[in-house]
Amino acid sequence: MPFITANDGTELYWREWGSGAPMLFISAMGCGSSMWDYQFAEFGEGGMRCISLDRRGHGRSDQPPRGYDFDTFAADLATFIEQRDLNEITLVSHSMGSGDIVRYLTRHGSKRVARIILLAPTTPMLLKTEDNPGGMPREQFEALWALWRRDYPSWVESALPPFFVPETSPAMMRWGTTILQASVPVALACSRALVEADFRAEMRRIDVPAMIVHGERDRSVALEVGGLPSAELIPDCRLKIYPGAPHGLLYTHMEQLHADMWDFMRRQAVTE
Repeated sequence: MPFITANDGTELYWREWGSGAPMLFISAMGCGSSMWDYQFAEFGEGGMRCISLDRRGHGRSDQPPRGYDFDTFAADLATFIEQRDLNEITLVSHSMGSGDIVRYLTRHGSKRVARIILLAPTTPMLLKTEDNPGGMPREQFEALWALWRRDYPSWVESALPPFFVPETSPAMMRWGTTILQASVPVALACSRALVEADFRAEMRRIDVPAMIVHGERDRSVALEVGGLPSAELIPDCRLKIYPGAPHGLLYTHMEQLHADMWDFMRRQAVTE
């Protein structure tokens, strides 16, 4: 199985499908690289080289006792990109993965990146503060973490229906639980890092074309918290809002999303 070694010795698993220009997919918190199976099938068969790295503590990667912060996640990405000598990359993220991309670009540069696509991003800042009144109260996160420490499976079961849409098949929803591939301690550590992060200043420095796709019915990260302010901060950004779409729009609105991603990549390729 393919692994790369991070700067601190952590072994990170990665996989790929297809050949062509690279698309590097960055997973949501708690999810392994298998969450991108449908995108691997679509873009891998369409002439792209689809690659995904299991974040430390996720999937088949090692679970070290430390390193669950965005500086380290970005460093892991940089190590992988350099070791595989990837260039002209389309970086694609879902949810928390948006923070990995932003931190990678601002700490390690964009010379290897052609464009970014952020799906249901958690950027720029989740926590409610005096200068971020649209965020969510810390008490809400503390209550969530307390539940995870008591009964993580019950939270997963309750979070599953709003992640999808009522028309989603029971089989697809059951499959959705299999993409969660991180322990409770790792999920807690990642969630705390996510809540404390403030990417507002960094996002103004992004110098590659960007597309953000966010669902109007996202119950995990509201459009007003994620997609809208993120699009306002990134200088060259296209925002797509999907009416009725939930956080799991990469499954529930798959055909529309894939068409929009192809369109964005082709338009950018023409202008380069």
